[in-house]
Amino acid sequence: MLEIKIKTFQELTTIELYNLLQLRSEVFVVEQECVYQDVDNKDQKALHILGIKNKKIVAYTRLFKPGDYFNLSSIGRVVVAENERQHKYGYDIMEASIKAIEENYNTNEIKISAQCYLKRFYNNLNFKEIGEEYLEDGIPHIGMLYSKK
Repeated sequence: MLEIKIKTFQELTTIELYNLLQLRSEVFVVEQECVYQDVDNKDQKALHILGIKNKKIVAYTRLFKPGDYFNLSSIGRVVVAENERQHKYGYDIMEASIKAIEENYNTNEIKISAQCYLKRFYNNLNFKEIGEEYLEDGIPHIGMLYSKK
């Protein structure tokens, strides 16, 4: 079972911050072989969604209110540890993220920049593609929109 914690940057402990940055680096830099600046001065504005199992962060997202990243609220840095993906924690962390946006930002319109190979995953969460594919840090991405309208 995945325990979900929602924290501002200021509420994160140094251990939590270290562990979430380590997880992001393991997946986005090492596993995906993508050299990019993960520490981007945006974490301070974000709401951090931690998926914890056995006292270890195994899933994570960061959320932004409208205007802090895109014109709409957004979810980014969606990540699940490679050895935990069979448990479908990606769905758990995304559902918690959508709910947190609705509760904290009073909106249900969400824009994401999704890696193209994950389109079906996001479609299953009611995100729809918008616009054309583009490269972000050398990886094909597409804009996607979620709305309960």
